[in-house]
Amino acid sequence: MRSGYVGQDRLSSAKVVRRQRDGTVLVQLPLPMLDVMVDVQAEVEQFAARCGLLLMQACVENEVECLAGRRYEHTTERKAYRAGRTSGWAYYAGRKVALPRQRVRGQEGEVALSSVAAFRQDGRMQRAVAGKVLGGVKMRRYEGCLDAVCEGYGVKRSSVSRHWGRASARSLKELAERPLGELELAVLLIDGVRFRDVCVVVALGVDYRGYKHVLGLYGGATENAATCQGLLEDLVRRGLAPEGKYLFVIDGSKALRAAVRDTFGEAALVQRCQVHKRRNVREHLPKCYHRALSLRLTRAWGMQDYADARAELEKTVRWLEGLSPSAAESLREGLEETLTLHHLEVPGLLRRSLSSTNLIESCFSTTRERTRSVKRWRSADQVLRWAGTMLLEAEKGFRRVRGHAAMPVLLTKFGLAELDAQGAAA
Repeated sequence: MRSGYVGQDRLSSAKVVRRQRDGTVLVQLPLPMLDVMVDVQAEVEQFAARCGLLLMQACVENEVECLAGRRYEHTTERKAYRAGRTSGWAYYAGRKVALPRQRVRGQEGEVALSSVAAFRQDGRMQRAVAGKVLGGVKMRRYEGCLDAVCEGYGVKRSSVSRHWGRASARSLKELAERPLGELELAVLLIDGVRFRDVCVVVALGVDYRGYKHVLGLYGGATENAATCQGLLEDLVRRGLAPEGKYLFVIDGSKALRAAVRDTFGEAALVQRCQVHKRRNVREHLPKCYHRALSLRLTRAWGMQDYADARAELEKTVRWLEGLSPSAAESLREGLEETLTLHHLEVPGLLRRSLSSTNLIESCFSTTRERTRSVKRWRSADQVLRWAGTMLLEAEKGFRRVRGHAAMPVLLTKFGLAELDAQGAAA
């Protein structure tokens, strides 16, 4: 008696039996649901993708019904009539997919369905391609990065390259048409980056509150006067006031310095990049003197007082004259412009941020990292499209410059005292 009772108890723990009034028996079995879901995960994803396709087809059929009425229904209010079916397509899950649909004709010919046009928006595929490419995926590997939730086509490298070309062209156009009149810029950093035979000169702006903005770019064979002048003229065309007060942070390019002078006048404030200056002087010295030179320049530019920093640089020039006259001449050239921030009495943290073009070099590092998969630069247009798109992508991660709380000091030196309180409050 007892053994039968235990057996019945074990059976009830394995299943629950319920007998309905009509004689139907319901059996509920406990299953390891987590294991089951893991095993059928791929099928669930494919089912969800199939549901999405069916929803798209339902939207198309609903529009057809609104235009032509229900099938086999005779009504005088319909605006068109059905005219057979066709094998259509749409963008879905980062690819083209088949979307068979009903054709509709009106008095003036075939009626274009707005739902089909929405599912075929070129920007949908371009955004999908751009997201993968900006993440570092190569064109030829795009197809392998898609989830196998549905079948599709248009994902070979030639098609992906065309979509990326249109997406990057749109990004370049967005950057080239940005209005600059309302940015309230205080600092402009200008530097160049080379892609094989094309030199791209980029301008980065810092506004009164310390926020950074990519302003524009211009391509040329070298960082010559025509390229630099073309960039500055483009910035003025888009709203940058040539009579405004700005601090220009540039490298040692004489062409860029001349372009700044021609566009913004002789009184334009220029801070020469101390990193470029250190590198240029070091090239004239034997390697055994590089460390000593670096220590001397760091000590000089690290001083708070302008007179002390200049005196220390003059001592470094005299020291270099005994080692290499060309190195001494390299440091003497533009020496005063390496101390512009000292002369303006800008505090230390903000001074370190603006004493070099490192702010813009960080954009270049992101651009180089994400364009390293490009093995062949075919044209200047391709270079500009890639560079512009990558710069806009890098801009999404921008932060305020270090020492931005001292921006009112710089504005006061510009004679913009009325903005001092606004900058401090921000």
